[in-house]
Amino acid sequence: MKAVILKKPGNFSIEEIPVPELQSDEILIRIKISGICTNDMRDFRGDCNYSFPRIGGHEYCGIIEKMGSGVSTRRFAAGQRVVSYIIDDCKECFYCKRGEENICEELPTTKTFQNSEGISGYGGFAEYVIAKSNDIFVYPDTTSFEKIAFTEPLACAINSINRTDIKFGDDVLVIGGGTMGLLHVMLAKFKGARVILSEPMAERRERALGLGCNCAFDPTGGNAVEEIKELTQGRGADVVFNTTAFPGIAKDAVEMTSPGGICVIFSSIHPNDPVEVNMGVVHSYQKTITGAVSPTIKSFDQAVLMIGKGIVDPTVLIEEIFDYNEFGKAMETAMKPDTYKVMLKFGEI
Repeated sequence: MKAVILKKPGNFSIEEIPVPELQSDEILIRIKISGICTNDMRDFRGDCNYSFPRIGGHEYCGIIEKMGSGVSTRRFAAGQRVVSYIIDDCKECFYCKRGEENICEELPTTKTFQNSEGISGYGGFAEYVIAKSNDIFVYPDTTSFEKIAFTEPLACAINSINRTDIKFGDDVLVIGGGTMGLLHVMLAKFKGARVILSEPMAERRERALGLGCNCAFDPTGGNAVEEIKELTQGRGADVVFNTTAFPGIAKDAVEMTSPGGICVIFSSIHPNDPVEVNMGVVHSYQKTITGAVSPTIKSFDQAVLMIGKGIVDPTVLIEEIFDYNEFGKAMETAMKPDTYKVMLKFGEI
């Protein structure tokens, strides 16, 4: 099979490697589309400590090509459109038992990140990938691969939303109008909130308004903290989602949160510099600060249901789809600051 192999930062090749061998409880997926995530871009730039060579890509989808002897033929069949839960969770540790598979204790030690004996990575930038059958989710045959490829990013945003208790009429602030920020906008609208976007790019603000956002402002036009307080009778937003990576904005996100409100740090902070927070204010006004990383099985399932039932259509956030042979051009496009979701296709879709 063909695979895009990152040899070291900025240095990749498309090579022929063996198709993975199936174990009895595994399914071979023929990949149709893989989205390029911010983490893939950081891998490409070398802003990570993962081992090389590496096959990135965790926003993948495809069809069942082959099944192991122990896989249920009542649930699965060749040709089904599927995605795989991409967290290599141990299912045994303290957090896995609590339904927090996305912070599994064993995950950092898996071959997803470090493989001294070969290729690391999620494996989605290749023609085939192996997954355990109990990680497979099946889509209706009528759901396009372009939609299915959004399962993992949508599931991440759903996990973020699920870490709050958004009520009808709440003020929800989303900081950052990229792909993940606008997924938060779309989901927060389903919760019955008044959604406000903080985003410097005019085109992104306009797109957010077209997706149901109630108000969008440019944080560089003045004092962003004062702007959100003016919009909320001086209180701040009941729920704040920070989808940007900048430490200074994380600090502002806490200040933009109302008394009794919750601030979700959705994006990883990059560079991961310490953020100065007025903990006296957090104490006195009962603010909650929490994080959100990767999808749980629950949020992954919810993403499959929302996309499969046509409740949400995330394809409005597709920037461009490239053939995998144009990986360099695709990565260059994805790394531009004003693009949305860039995807790779493997064969006809």
